[in-house]
Amino acid sequence: MRVFLASIPLEAAKIVIVGAGEPALAKLRLFLNTPAEVAWFAPDGAPDRIETPLTAPTPLLRAPEAEDLAGARLVFIALGDLDQARRIGVLARAAGAQVNVVDQPALSDFQTPALIDRDEVVVGVATGGSAPILARDIRTAIEGVLPAGLAHVARLARELRDTVKASTPDFMARRRFWEKAFRGPAATLAAEGRTAEARREMLRLLNLAAPEQGVVHIVGAGPGDPELLTLKALRVLQDADVIIHDRLVPEAVLERARRDAKRLYVGKARGDHSVPQDQIEALMIAEARAGHRVVRLKGGDPFVFGRGGEELEAMRAAGVPVFVVPGVTAALACAASAGIPLTHRDHAQAVTFVTAQAKPGGVEADWSRLAGPNHTLAIYMGTDRAEETAARLMAAGRSGATPAAVVENGGRPDERVLTGRLNELGAMVRGANLTGPALLFVGETAAFSATQAHLSEAAA
Repeated sequence: MRVFLASIPLEAAKIVIVGAGEPALAKLRLFLNTPAEVAWFAPDGAPDRIETPLTAPTPLLRAPEAEDLAGARLVFIALGDLDQARRIGVLARAAGAQVNVVDQPALSDFQTPALIDRDEVVVGVATGGSAPILARDIRTAIEGVLPAGLAHVARLARELRDTVKASTPDFMARRRFWEKAFRGPAATLAAEGRTAEARREMLRLLNLAAPEQGVVHIVGAGPGDPELLTLKALRVLQDADVIIHDRLVPEAVLERARRDAKRLYVGKARGDHSVPQDQIEALMIAEARAGHRVVRLKGGDPFVFGRGGEELEAMRAAGVPVFVVPGVTAALACAASAGIPLTHRDHAQAVTFVTAQAKPGGVEADWSRLAGPNHTLAIYMGTDRAEETAARLMAAGRSGATPAAVVENGGRPDERVLTGRLNELGAMVRGANLTGPALLFVGETAAFSATQAHLSEAAA
């Protein structure tokens, strides 16, 4: 985040506008229908009467002096004479005001965001002054989605806020109440201006308020690109009270969650299980029984080598309501990003997802079946056993000349794609100094990744 949008109460605030051209008038219009005290100075002369808003104060045809700026909260300066703008800015800051010199970010303490004004609800879009037209376009897109009566909803919430707080002292219970109120008939009635009916509906909900049962959502976060989150995953993330996440979930995905959600890291790497699986499941159960909405956030898809099935069983055995939100599994995303078709009419009539890390004491993979031709293998957790995996496939009959690829950080900005042959796979992994999550691909279609890499280099 490069800029921070703070909301400034305008009750009894003094706003000073300096200038008479269209940029100054645009700032003036922002504050005419607010409770702020507005003072307007036009040292370059008054604007044409036809351009001046009817409700605007009469401009003073001079520059403001120090006493004019006393007590000012915000000062907007829109003058062609930058020396004069600087002098007024110095006076304004000495008076304790924040200063905006229009179209002069270097001379300003803040920039004016593109605003969507719904009275009680104000939405701002800011680019730090670098792209104001882009901010306006984004504002237009958002404005078309928000109902015109949104202010009625917020106004009713403000009127009932103390009543709700007094009758529902528990913070999480109050949060649940407001979510039901804002997402149900009460909000619709208020938005339509049917305030009395909306108030009755909110009070009815309040009288029914009771501690809510917790729930667990086992959610696939995809390969790491937040734009590959499903819409359902995003909605569940933004409603979560507690997020229990693993090592493969990057910060870019966590940033899409509610800011005030509790985050618990239970990441595991080979040989380093920071929190054992049974303790993770116990933690999920405990948080849900405390009445929280829990998201167990896992890289890729939770049911593809993610132990999501074990966690689902544990929640059901504990009587905890549980739902699964699938994610884009890493094999699909990495293959697509690297240009590897997992199936192909000419080269691969089958694809298998396989892990190179068998459960201790468990059954090994059937390498003779995996070594068949015209068959793509997507190998999870295979970098530590790349040489051994290649040897077993070749011993089972797979040609050492079979194309192979390694995709590290697939689908992310720091993605790397390494290509070679099956008999080179071990050396390829050893020499790559891999630091991020990686998948191995073996099969005729892996050769497509070399073509993709060549095209990418040519385009660069």
